[in-house]
Amino acid sequence: MTRQETLRELLGDPRVSKDPRQHWPAFSNGELPADWPLHLWVSVQNMFTAYGGDHRRLRSLVSKAFTPRRVAAMRPWIEQITEQLLDRLDAAEQPVDLREGFAYPIPIEVICQLFGVPAGARSRLRKVVDGVFDTSVTAEAAQANVVQLYGIMHELVAAKRETPGDDLTSGLIAVSEDDGSKLDEAELVDTLILMISAGYETTVNLLDQAITALLTHPEQLAAVRAGTSGWMDVIEETLRWQAPIANLPLRYAVEDIEVGGVPIRKGEAILAGYAAAGRDRSVHGDTADEFDITRADKTHLAFGHGVHYCLGSPLARMEAEIALPALFARFPAMELAVAPHELEPSQSFISNGHRSLPVRLK
Repeated sequence: MTRQETLRELLGDPRVSKDPRQHWPAFSNGELPADWPLHLWVSVQNMFTAYGGDHRRLRSLVSKAFTPRRVAAMRPWIEQITEQLLDRLDAAEQPVDLREGFAYPIPIEVICQLFGVPAGARSRLRKVVDGVFDTSVTAEAAQANVVQLYGIMHELVAAKRETPGDDLTSGLIAVSEDDGSKLDEAELVDTLILMISAGYETTVNLLDQAITALLTHPEQLAAVRAGTSGWMDVIEETLRWQAPIANLPLRYAVEDIEVGGVPIRKGEAILAGYAAAGRDRSVHGDTADEFDITRADKTHLAFGHGVHYCLGSPLARMEAEIALPALFARFPAMELAVAPHELEPSQSFISNGHRSLPVRLK
């Protein structure tokens, strides 16, 4: 299904669950092998895979720690990271890979700072999170990657229990509901996996695709520089045109339903296609496949819809709002170092970015 309204209907339907333990017989009956490459995407126990009251409880606990105030306090840190990276790029040999040298390090440093991930663990963390989104790896590699990921997260939790700090991991450990209930150990670790993984991969792709879009549409870049269009126009149109997450596993029908005229039987798995919905011609007309920051209606579902709407969307937008104008102001003559068709997509049907983004800055 590629219709935006169909996807919105599905995402908001209480008869559609993300809890495989309750609503996906193939999982609850043990039919899925432990080395299935997507096992982690459905087996984690956090608000991503919760349903109904469980989801409300988990989201409430996370929301108490991940507050708008905490996000807003990250702005000076994001600005500092951005300037440091631009200085580093300014001194680098040409061409440079902007995905590796700019789009990646900003979200990684931000999310690691936010969660108090120690410097010594950050390179390991990036490697294993990359593995989560790489859907081309073997079953053995995927399983080994999951073991490493859980090892890093358990180390982080143990360190923060011993020495709490002013970070979101410590906040999640401490937060409780009015009745005194807290995240149990499995929920805590799996919530960290969700928030850290999703918290930087989406922003990496947003920056990657926005930079690519502007470098391949110079007339629109000129409009932004002239002030006739704004940077939020660039961000929202990028989210519509190239959603950072193309497809997201998985949802399940709680009962027999019909979505967009398609019958889905109770217990069947559903894959939500966010990238396709952004190109819906019934919403965006015959130019739906074109990048156009002057488009009046930039409606998209890149951050989801309904009870599972992405909590981190304000942070992702803020990172892009700071990083993009700073990059293009520092390097006004920047251009792609390869033809647009030579840019290779990420090895993933989940993550929507490029394997590299080579550019000449000067």
